[in-house]
Amino acid sequence: MGQIKVSKCPIEGLYVIEPAVHGDSRGYFMETYNQKDMEEAGLNMKFVQDNQSCSTKGVLRGLHFQKEFPQGKLVRVIKGTVFDVAVDLRSGSETYGKWFGIELSEENKKQFYISEGFAHGFLVLSDVAEFCYKVTDFYHPGDEGGLAWNDPKIGITWPQLKGEYQGTASAEGYTLEDGTALNLSDKDQKWAPLKDTFKF
Repeated sequence: MGQIKVSKCPIEGLYVIEPAVHGDSRGYFMETYNQKDMEEAGLNMKFVQDNQSCSTKGVLRGLHFQKEFPQGKLVRVIKGTVFDVAVDLRSGSETYGKWFGIELSEENKKQFYISEGFAHGFLVLSDVAEFCYKVTDFYHPGDEGGLAWNDPKIGITWPQLKGEYQGTASAEGYTLEDGTALNLSDKDQKWAPLKDTFKF
């Protein structure tokens, strides 16, 4: 091993992974995924698909999960900066309803592994962010679930975000500190709070 550093998070099932970056005057090289290193670190997930998205500043995607075919996700940012969040939806978990967040950026090159049983989302803090992730199951149409990103019972502290909860997941009235309006899809503005959300 030695190519990655794996740190457990305060919530079981979440891991921060830092690859070894080899740099010189020409730039850098790193392994973004190595199955052997992961297994030596105790992470035995198998990935079946890679996804990539591009979003502009103020976009919040989430909080998403798949109900019957839950996905583990290994996420990273290759351009820009996001604040990435996972919320525990495992009904038997001591940390049910708790959240953990981490800044992922092209500079810090950190990766975040989110096991099955969590809702996931991120807020874009840079002008543009390109977000890559590996998943342990395929996307199944009609199986998607969601959780209100601003549910006060969960209390996610989204950095740079200003606004007051009005009882729904609507983005109306929310902005970043520089005045950029919060930008959510129509679907993400209609998710229910934790008390009405699917449990694993």
